[in-house]
Amino acid sequence: MNEKLQVYEEKMKKTLANLDGELATIRAGRANPNVLNKITVDYYGTPTPIQQVANISVPEARMIQIQPWEKSMLKVIEKAINMSDLGINPTNDGTTVRLVFPELTEERRKELVKDVKKKGEQAKVAIRNIRRDGNDAFKKLKGSDVSEDEIKDLEDQLQKLTDKYVAEAEKSVEHKSKEVMTV
Repeated sequence: MNEKLQVYEEKMKKTLANLDGELATIRAGRANPNVLNKITVDYYGTPTPIQQVANISVPEARMIQIQPWEKSMLKVIEKAINMSDLGINPTNDGTTVRLVFPELTEERRKELVKDVKKKGEQAKVAIRNIRRDGNDAFKKLKGSDVSEDEIKDLEDQLQKLTDKYVAEAEKSVEHKSKEVMTV
């Protein structure tokens, strides 16, 4: 592959990885430890992901159990979860924090699917913007040692990459939507 195209493909890959990361944090009725990915706790003055101060397990389909390595972290973890946009009240039994996920209503599932589609749309727009930046950069090559045919070829290859990554984004959105709607 042409190194002029590689830059844009890397950006498209990152956009897709970002989308997958965001979709992973959307809960789909089942307990998924990824919903904790964006929550940090104050660990000796440093914002630290919960995963780095506690053991996280899923003992049941709709429950996440968080067992801090230090008892002093229990209240801190509980507070961080309460302040996040997770919308679940943690229960603390003195040794572990538990998150019990309620069954999602049909209405809530539809809202989540809309959110999933919105994130997918944003990713596709980002991919198309990368294509536009690439095409602009290729047009600036006119008059240099690159022929018009080569520029046209680069634009065609970039379009193929764009189509490929837009399709992958759509596939991710479809997969997550199906997961959310499955009761």
